[in-house]
Amino acid sequence: MQQLPFKAVVSDLDGTLLNANHVIGDFTIEILNKLEQKGVDIILATGRNHTDVSSILGKIGAEHAVMITSNGARVRDLKGNLIYSNSLPEEIVLELYKIPFDRTKICINTYQDDGWFINKDVPELAKYHKDSGFMYEVVDFTKHHGRGTEKVFFIARDPKDLVELEDYLRTHFGDKTTIVYSAVTCLEVMNKNVSKGDALAHLLENRNYGLKDCIAFGDGQNDVEMLSLAGKGYVMANADPRLKEACPELEEIGFNKDEAVAKHLAELFGIK
Repeated sequence: MQQLPFKAVVSDLDGTLLNANHVIGDFTIEILNKLEQKGVDIILATGRNHTDVSSILGKIGAEHAVMITSNGARVRDLKGNLIYSNSLPEEIVLELYKIPFDRTKICINTYQDDGWFINKDVPELAKYHKDSGFMYEVVDFTKHHGRGTEKVFFIARDPKDLVELEDYLRTHFGDKTTIVYSAVTCLEVMNKNVSKGDALAHLLENRNYGLKDCIAFGDGQNDVEMLSLAGKGYVMANADPRLKEACPELEEIGFNKDEAVAKHLAELFGIK
């Protein structure tokens, strides 16, 4: 029997496993299918909600895959059963709703156990959720609850508009939350010590292999811990420059638009 170089493939989605249209390519589906048939575990690790990821897994046809979602705040199996959870405390969430920022340039969102909530209509966000149909509900955050919050996140059209907000968040919430960019225009707040890497470590507590047996791929600052903890981590050519700066020791592969992750896996695992 062929000796596998790794027992699990751990991959980010947007900018990494998904193509430039934020959907999974046919070649990627084929390679992930063949890997699973060889007994390799597929673990998708993303800032997205599990509803989104379920639809992607449906396309792959994976039978044993696991979802690390909201940057590590939740881990679920293929059927959506909760394996691990780490929510923001409700009192912090309610404080985050009140922080000052320019609402003409930035929108505030939450992923919570009962859905995705936003403070105003932003139709262009739908392009990221074509497959799943997962969509937001517009709410007044001065009257909204803080229960079961995976993350609170802020989206701007221009990254410069988030600089002042990031400074405010780090000053007032930096000691009790995790603050990270999932994309250059999306700043996210999770509970303290939440990360994809931490969630992966929790998941592997119940497996017969460890972090060193994982190969991981990412493109954003929210991938730092996961890429650093895995046995082998790779950054995308199209990665956020801040990720490349944070992990200069990691090898760079091609672009997500060219399905570079699948090409690299096919070569590494000898899949024709």
